[in-house]
Amino acid sequence: MGPVIDVRSFRQALGQFPTGVCVVTSVIGTEKLGVTISSFNSLSLDPPLILFSIDRRAASLFLWMQAECYAINVLSENQADLSSRFSRPLTNKWEGFACETKVGHGVILPGVAAVFHCAPWAAHDGGDHLLFIGRVTSFQSFRDRRPLVFSQGRYAALESGSHNEVSWPLAMHY
Repeated sequence: MGPVIDVRSFRQALGQFPTGVCVVTSVIGTEKLGVTISSFNSLSLDPPLILFSIDRRAASLFLWMQAECYAINVLSENQADLSSRFSRPLTNKWEGFACETKVGHGVILPGVAAVFHCAPWAAHDGGDHLLFIGRVTSFQSFRDRRPLVFSQGRYAALESGSHNEVSWPLAMHY
């Protein structure tokens, strides 16, 4: 057994790393699924893979494990309300909400900064979460929309202005 870690302090330390906020969506039969995540990242360019996780206590986890496709909706800076809507357990998250459902692509939320359509690639144990790896089958990016950011336990905004161009891949990756 490793050292005992104070969960609250650990969570606060993790909050020092800003993340984007996404809503992952899918459809199982006639039931729409949607959950807010901040545990999203790129995994591989070749093949194009992404990774996200869902808490094992989530009531919808069993349905997520059955999903044949899903959409990762990267929320725009003005969509904190959607983040809150889809972070609530056991409510009708879709009531009174218009969105686009595409067969084989999941549910696409309006006004997002980007959307990644994925097919399941793998799922792995991640402690109190289940890690989902998806193969990106298509995507859209809207560069005129700034992403919603979460840091230190609250939503944050990116500063507007110029960004330094970086050559990719960074040398640190090799």
